[in-house]
Amino acid sequence: SFKANRVKRGENRRLRGEDLQQGKPAITAGRLLRPSDLGLAASLGISELAVHRKLRVAILSSGDELCPLGQTLEAGNIYDSNRYSLIGLLKRLDLEIIDCGIVRDDPASLKAAFIDAASKADVLISSGGVSAGEADFTKQIMQELGDVGFWKIAMRPGRPMAFGMLRPMDGSSRKTLFFGLPGNPVAVMVTFYQFVRSALLQLNGASQTEPPIMQAIAEAPIRKRPGRTEFQRAIVVRGPDGKPTVTLTGSQGAGILRSMSEANCFVILSHEQGNVAAGDWVDVALFDGLL
Repeated sequence: SFKANRVKRGENRRLRGEDLQQGKPAITAGRLLRPSDLGLAASLGISELAVHRKLRVAILSSGDELCPLGQTLEAGNIYDSNRYSLIGLLKRLDLEIIDCGIVRDDPASLKAAFIDAASKADVLISSGGVSAGEADFTKQIMQELGDVGFWKIAMRPGRPMAFGMLRPMDGSSRKTLFFGLPGNPVAVMVTFYQFVRSALLQLNGASQTEPPIMQAIAEAPIRKRPGRTEFQRAIVVRGPDGKPTVTLTGSQGAGILRSMSEANCFVILSHEQGNVAAGDWVDVALFDGLL
């Protein structure tokens, strides 16, 4: 036993250059700083790092039916949940948030809110007011104040989504990006995850913005119609044989917020993909820490 515990020649040493070689970068530009990066910088005696300024992101909810928290619901009204989801999503990205509250569905109120947000923020994110019919106000205002990029997307949930640019009203050259997200709560988070999150990270200087995709085995059949990309909410776990398995969180309607709250991932079904059989491998995007 004494020989087994004997110290061998060369053990318990840290060699010069085994961690970082001279001339090699320690932390490259475009990286989202993680706790390990901060420790690495500190180990090199670096107390300050040059970083991008946090984006200023304004958010608002649009809809006459929306009721602020703390007030009693009247007939036909719902509580404004989308703004709180967006605040949580933006906090995960550590961005500066400007909460513009609830805006009523009339052109004058929306236009005033858009002008105010454009004067303060780098990006404006609204929820509601972009579905068929109700989108007329938003589109009209966007055409007056800036440019509309696109309006509909072949995805579920989240088909009605707008993107554009707001011109500054003060004569400056700065422009404000506009994301008009759907009104349904799940669709808000799916479109944020799929489009807005990556855009915000890129605007803030990040080079790697796409979340990683893994594969898991579907525990049960999944219905899917070709012609659109679907993001179904699910729970992925490790099966008895060590392979990851995934199960949907029940009904997948765009207004069923519980389907997001119980999930830890999206099952991503591609544009041309059809029905999935039990036992098939499917693409899965984990969103713990993202959503």
